[in-house]
Amino acid sequence: MSNSFDNQVLVLNRLWQPVNVCTARRAIGLLFLGHAQVVGTFEDNLFSTHNFESWARLEDGPEGWPVVHTVSDWFWLPTIIVLTVFDRFPRKEIKFSRENVFQRDDHVCQYCGKRFENRELNLDHVIPRDKGGATSWENIVCSCIRCNTKKGNKLPSEARMAPMKKPVAPHWRPLVSLQREVHKGYHESWRLFLEPNASSVTLSA
Repeated sequence: MSNSFDNQVLVLNRLWQPVNVCTARRAIGLLFLGHAQVVGTFEDNLFSTHNFESWARLEDGPEGWPVVHTVSDWFWLPTIIVLTVFDRFPRKEIKFSRENVFQRDDHVCQYCGKRFENRELNLDHVIPRDKGGATSWENIVCSCIRCNTKKGNKLPSEARMAPMKKPVAPHWRPLVSLQREVHKGYHESWRLFLEPNASSVTLSA
């Protein structure tokens, strides 16, 4: 059986924007230190916030939320917390990797414009390495095997094959990043924050 303290918890900044996912164990630690509050959800998308003390005293918790039993007591595990000390999205760079290049280029060959499965794609150095080209966001593009073979070790001008768009380092987008990282079976309480077309959030008094 999996440990409930390893459950995923959605982290919001003070603007109520999703910025991260952490474990329930980490969320409780932030709550105890006063760095975050629990976001409790009730009926009709009504939200309330709780500090450590008020959350520990809560008896009627949101329906469907996980409960942890200790030797002498029990308490609800949070599924969403809102930070009390950060206003902005954290600055973060996207790791340069094969899969992330595919993601940036939307799995489209930058020479023929067709979309392919991962197994049918390669990474191409726009400026070949033996001609001084770097292995970087600005010189690597997604290429199908056929176009990669056709271009070979030539410069774009020599091969008469230029990328459809200039390769650049992608910007990190927290919401998109979270949607890719989070399991499809995320808790229902996350829906209003992760789904763009969800209803607006209402805070209780």
